[in-house]
Amino acid sequence: MESKQVTLPNPETEEYGDRLAYHLAREKLTGSKDIAQQCLKAGAQYLAREEAIALEFLGQPYRIALSSGEVSRVDNAEIPLREKILLLHYFLQAKGTPLSGSMVTYKELKEGINYFPVFSKRAIKPLVNYFGNDPALLLETAPKLNGRKADYGDAAITISAFPGVPVTLVLWRGDDEFPSEGSILFDSTVNDYLTNDDIHALCEVIIWKLVRLLKDRR
Repeated sequence: MESKQVTLPNPETEEYGDRLAYHLAREKLTGSKDIAQQCLKAGAQYLAREEAIALEFLGQPYRIALSSGEVSRVDNAEIPLREKILLLHYFLQAKGTPLSGSMVTYKELKEGINYFPVFSKRAIKPLVNYFGNDPALLLETAPKLNGRKADYGDAAITISAFPGVPVTLVLWRGDDEFPSEGSILFDSTVNDYLTNDDIHALCEVIIWKLVRLLKDRR
């Protein structure tokens, strides 16, 4: 397999951090040796003839070109840069650890408590703001993101973000005395697939996709 040179982003452009992260992830992929083994760990498919990787993200099929590390959707839809980074990071970091079935919050991840206030503000708060007053809306919207009902709180869904990363969103309906509350749960093996920063980014992506779907149906 012949690797193409991955162009380094210009530090003077906007979104430099994301572009640099994408550049580094693509560079790491093009230098990877045992792609077939990593596909097994990530639950991806190795397309040897196409020199590509097939990987599902939020129920949609994606392709990652091995020669360049470029990420694309099978239907050629546009992909936000943050989602391209998540796809590459998941594939590169996946250890293939079986799901434990034991659920944890972001706060319970290693060093997660230090960043939980920011995570709560950017992921849990929007979830509660848009769905807390009518949790049933979450159940109606979830299937469009490969989600299914889960048995937590007043309403909960589990979304298969990646083959090894289920994400569970939970809501408790408020009343006259107490406001609505929410939580996001992960399998305890989640750090064998994504870093805390990637988990944070993934949850933001999921929440805002759900919000857009909610707005589209109104």
